[in-house]
Amino acid sequence: MFYGTGYEVLFTGIASACFAQILKVIFYFLTHKKINFKIFTTTGGMPSSHSAGVISLSVSVGLVEGFSSVAFAIALGYALVVLQDAAGLRRAAGKTAATLNRLLNDISDHTTKPYEVLKELLGHTPFEVFMGSLLGISCALWIHFVMPGLPFLEFLR
Repeated sequence: MFYGTGYEVLFTGIASACFAQILKVIFYFLTHKKINFKIFTTTGGMPSSHSAGVISLSVSVGLVEGFSSVAFAIALGYALVVLQDAAGLRRAAGKTAATLNRLLNDISDHTTKPYEVLKELLGHTPFEVFMGSLLGISCALWIHFVMPGLPFLEFLR
């Protein structure tokens, strides 16, 4: 019913992206010694949830449809565009926002109306994208090969 279908593929992509967001909250807590649940809803950071989601989706499509299928080629092409965007364009936009925020702060005389601070954490470093990709591969393999054998999930078979 669930395994070997589009439901498995969809669940795998969403679950791995959510798991990456949960890991971001945990990593933030470990480094800053305080809980910040806002991290769960933000972009950027370690690991990349975009990378985890699209790579796990691609791997899941490959496991269900075959790695030589057209569906896998489309999913992988989509994933590569998302990975490049996360580490390239969105990261550059974040650096630009940081520069503009510093400039506006420097030229502001603090008597004028405050400006809206631009969001700086938009993209990912290549390492964050790589770790998100590894997480996505791991999640797809776990969901496809391990979850079906778990006795309490027998109703999904």
